[in-house]
Amino acid sequence: MVDCAVLIAMGVRADDGKRMILGTSVSLSEAEVHWRAFLERLQDRGMHGVKLVVSDDHKGLKAALKARLTGVPWQRCQCHLQRNAQGYVARKDQRASVAESIRAIFNQPKRKDADELLRRTVDSYRKSAPRLAEWMEENIPEGLTVLDAKLGLSAAACRRLRTTNALERVNKEIKRRTRVATLFPNEESILRLVSALLMEISEEWETGRVYITNEDGD
Repeated sequence: MVDCAVLIAMGVRADDGKRMILGTSVSLSEAEVHWRAFLERLQDRGMHGVKLVVSDDHKGLKAALKARLTGVPWQRCQCHLQRNAQGYVARKDQRASVAESIRAIFNQPKRKDADELLRRTVDSYRKSAPRLAEWMEENIPEGLTVLDAKLGLSAAACRRLRTTNALERVNKEIKRRTRVATLFPNEESILRLVSALLMEISEEWETGRVYITNEDGD
């Protein structure tokens, strides 16, 4: 028995703000070479004009993004950052307050405000939790890219794009469907099942409600 990785990319179209599944692939791992080949296939099929990439902190994917989408801003999922932060909180009684401090940074309306609150928060933890303070200083800025003024995103768009939650829900549905089969004879059989499911999801998205507008009233 061999474990496989299912790589999925979703996007939001600039013209109508609706989501769609861009593509999927089944690979033996999430190593850079597999992510790079996946991104290359997406580009060969016509993916262009990417303005922002949102993902978790995966070394293979990040390296592939630098190679195939050079210069495209990267947003690290804020939900993953929140979970990662808890690994640097030594005292259980501090966990809730740390989570609230990070949430306050993420909820700032402008990048300069978020950066300033981050600076003050890091300073407040330097003595009581030095490992946490060091981690926050290095990692939290990666979750603030959506606030960069050059992207020109509204508050509503920032809320949608600051996490990978939409894709995480897709992953949960895939796990639910594949769990029934338990084992697959080969990679092609996994790809057929996953592709069929993703086509259904993408069609529902593309015929449904607008996912992102650049207006704060959304």
